[in-house]
Amino acid sequence: MPDSPRPKASVIGPDGTPLTVDDLPSPNTRRWVARRKAEVVAAVRGGLLTLEEACQRYTLSVEEFLSWQRAVERHGVRGLRTTRLQDYRASAAAGD
Repeated sequence: MPDSPRPKASVIGPDGTPLTVDDLPSPNTRRWVARRKAEVVAAVRGGLLTLEEACQRYTLSVEEFLSWQRAVERHGVRGLRTTRLQDYRASAAAGD
């Protein structure tokens, strides 16, 4: 049976600097600013954490994490700002 892949030691974070597990937001985080959400998305995308690990660590639903990921893909880190989410949702609903 082959060994399971080892998790990466670091990935490139949303600001372009290396990001390690120690750099990630605390599992007790209650205030989710855009930067913290983007760090978790980058960690999963880069293989630092699996989707399941991130959801368990931060008590997120898969749907919530995927909404963060979509926001980053469509609008960058700024898309994760809660004040912008309604604007982006409204423009998406309008077909923009």
